[in-house]
Amino acid sequence: MKKKILKIVGALLLCLVLFLAAAPFFLKGKVTDLIKKKVNSSLNASFDFAGADLSLFRSFPDATVTLTDISLINKAPFEGDTLFASKKVTLKMSVKELFKEANEPIGITDLILEESKVHIKVDADENANYDITLKQEGTVKTQTSSSVENNSSSLFLQSYEIKNSVITYDDASSGMSMVIEEMNHHGTGDLSLEASELDTQTNALVSFVMDSTQYLNRNPVKLSALIGIDLKENKYIFLKNEALVNQIPLVFDGFVKLNEADMQVDISFKTPSSDFKNFLAVIPEAYSKNIENVATTGNFTLSGYFKGVVDEVHIPKFAININSDNASFKYPDLPKAVRNVHIDTEIANPSGISEDTYVDIRKLSFMIDQDKFNMVAKISDLMGNTKVTAQIDGRMNLAHLSQAYPVPADLNLKGILNADIATAFDMASLEKKQYENTKTKGSLSVKGFEYKTDEIPNLVKINTAAVTFNPKTVTLNELNAVTGKTDFNATGTIDNLLGFMFNDEKVEGRFNLKSNVFAIDDFMVADAPVTKSEKAKSSSPVATGGAKTSKETSDAKIKIPSFLDCSISATANTVIYDNITLKNVKGDLRIKDEKATLSNMSSNLFDGNLVLNGSVSTKGDVPDFDMRLGMGSFKIAETFKALEMFKVLAPIAAILKGTLNSDVQISGKLNDDFTPNLATITGDILAELLTTEIDASKAPLLTALDDKMKFLDLDKLNFKDLKTALSFEDGVVQVTPFTLNYKDFVINLSGSHTFDQELNYAATIEVPAKYLGKDINAMIEKINETSLEGLTIPVTANFEGKYTSPKVSTDLTSGIKNLTAQLIEIEKQKLVNKGKDKAKDIIGDIIAKNQKATDSTKKDNQDKTKEILGGLLGKPAQKSDSATADSTENAKKQQQVDAAKKILGGIFGKKKEEPAKTQKDSVK
Repeated sequence: MKKKILKIVGALLLCLVLFLAAAPFFLKGKVTDLIKKKVNSSLNASFDFAGADLSLFRSFPDATVTLTDISLINKAPFEGDTLFASKKVTLKMSVKELFKEANEPIGITDLILEESKVHIKVDADENANYDITLKQEGTVKTQTSSSVENNSSSLFLQSYEIKNSVITYDDASSGMSMVIEEMNHHGTGDLSLEASELDTQTNALVSFVMDSTQYLNRNPVKLSALIGIDLKENKYIFLKNEALVNQIPLVFDGFVKLNEADMQVDISFKTPSSDFKNFLAVIPEAYSKNIENVATTGNFTLSGYFKGVVDEVHIPKFAININSDNASFKYPDLPKAVRNVHIDTEIANPSGISEDTYVDIRKLSFMIDQDKFNMVAKISDLMGNTKVTAQIDGRMNLAHLSQAYPVPADLNLKGILNADIATAFDMASLEKKQYENTKTKGSLSVKGFEYKTDEIPNLVKINTAAVTFNPKTVTLNELNAVTGKTDFNATGTIDNLLGFMFNDEKVEGRFNLKSNVFAIDDFMVADAPVTKSEKAKSSSPVATGGAKTSKETSDAKIKIPSFLDCSISATANTVIYDNITLKNVKGDLRIKDEKATLSNMSSNLFDGNLVLNGSVSTKGDVPDFDMRLGMGSFKIAETFKALEMFKVLAPIAAILKGTLNSDVQISGKLNDDFTPNLATITGDILAELLTTEIDASKAPLLTALDDKMKFLDLDKLNFKDLKTALSFEDGVVQVTPFTLNYKDFVINLSGSHTFDQELNYAATIEVPAKYLGKDINAMIEKINETSLEGLTIPVTANFEGKYTSPKVSTDLTSGIKNLTAQLIEIEKQKLVNKGKDKAKDIIGDIIAKNQKATDSTKKDNQDKTKEILGGLLGKPAQKSDSATADSTENAKKQQQVDAAKKILGGIFGKKKEEPAKTQKDSVK
């Protein structure tokens, strides 16, 4: 019988074990579906997890549910944001909870969250991403005790734990941000009871930022709190609580009560001791430095309360009092102490309306040696139209600050500061730029002030500076300063200093600036070093447009400050820019929107006069410029030696000796050091050369042409009063055709070249015929014509290749051929004209002889002449009415005709009958 009972019990136990082992496989799908439906049905968000595990053995008789890779994703207006994520969540509950429907409450006894992340967001419109609870339809009923009992019967939580988790809070509406890292929190208590106690322990690293000031930076925070819980009243009472926040200890008590429409708060706190070191613990770590070994005297107390209701309209009434009397502190490794520290400050809200929050600094003063600082201020209506009244006065040797307080080592402050300023303003007036509503008066001055900053490469020394504050403007009475080689004196006015300080406005003002030496390099900040290959590339003319020095081993950038909106009238005896020295610089400068506009800027440069008008902008990724330059009486040699741009635009001009006048219109991009990037520039140049000398040996172009034409002596080219025009774009320089003179030569030149000095030019040289050899000159002498004395032949020359190694081709043959044909035509025409002249002479003589005869004889002679001309022209002569034709008369007429033919034949190139002996031709 016993064996049978044992077998039955064993079988039952085996069945139970098998059931416990097999049940999770059957219930797993139900649990997964139950949890997802339960959570998603009550939230305006998407809840999901990657896996779920159910165990009935681990915490028998309870069930353990483990969820992995959980996420809770927001819907609009934070759609896609992850509100909650966790690597692992463990839930312990009664087995019977597994069989409940999705609409029934689930009782959980233990909850563990591991490596969780919570990211709470509040946008500028005060929408919160944690407000995801679905609104229930219908009227909300008053909660009765029975309903509380029913709800409480489903709440069995006895312990919860958060391991190595992160909570992030970002509030765009208030400018606050808080991050709680490495958070480990544990709480125990029986929350199934109406009245219980919850014992909590918390350790975390906390960072807190407000208005861009970091008050906590991963500071350790410890909290030990015993909280009494009254579920019937929804009241949580702080029974025994201690906290350590940013090294300042606090104790607090009070309660928080959750009502149906609001939350009631009544909490008070204070420091457990009055050691002044507590004050240093209040200061943000970035300013307080390491305070563990700081020696202090005097007292410091921090106390306050929060009391009232929290709803959509109200915040708790509160008061935070900070007090210290005749305290001091001294850092162990610094020689001086800060003493006579008096603090009397209250931060409070007496009404519970957020706009009524104020800060009242009734007294804040301290001394270092005999230097003293005092301030009183009140800031009211913090959450509305903030109003500020303040007064500051004191005298401070700035060098004493670094001897009493651990300021950054490279700051190196020096100088004497004197201040006596009173101000009163409201933020609404500043936002509307109604500066007439502000009241600021007093003065501020410094002497012998020195400081070092990464934004300026050299130490800045302010010898004297004095500012006077008026209700509408701030007057800069004096600013005398030096940095590097640069010195400057400035005076002027600032129209909106408060707007700049409190409202992110640009500095608006007008200034007069004077300088003896102003070096641009003193305001160029070096970036990361460049490699050798990058340096070689950057030094090419096309890449940079500026000559580089051995000093340049890193990139340097100049940026026009975006916060400036001002006008500057500037004068400087010397301005050093790259390798150029400008003298007597003066003009007007307008700075706005990262753009500097120059008006009537003038200077002496290369023994000439320079006038600039234009603008430079650094707003884009690459600086750009648009300038018009007027250059008068510039020394050509110095100009083309110093200015890389001119070497590229007109390389041949380097051979000229003398001066030039020029108007330049140019625009393009700038390199980081403000030299033109020649690959990007476009513009026009109109130049007038005032020179009588050249050095042709330095111009390969002219040397190559001289080799081709031995009759040229190019050192005697006449460039005097030459005017020419250039235009350039996309790396090509176009030259408007111009004319040069050399002795009695005329040279016409036109063409183009590229920035890398690839030539494409053509020249036409009008060469006088007398330089073309004895054959041409013999032909001219044979013609013996005065009109041929200035005869020229056009010789063409083409220039290709590089400027340093040009290829020159000339064409003289076609010109001489054309000239020969021209001379032959002139000779031919001359002979024709000579024959016509002889015929006219003979006919004139015949007519003259006939005029001397008697009337009858004249008539006969006229008839004879007609007969002769008629015969010459092929027409028969008319017979006289009174004479008869006899043989004797006919023979006489024939003799006359033959004589006329011989004469005319000689005139038109036919040979006369010659005597027996030989004669030379009359025309060779």
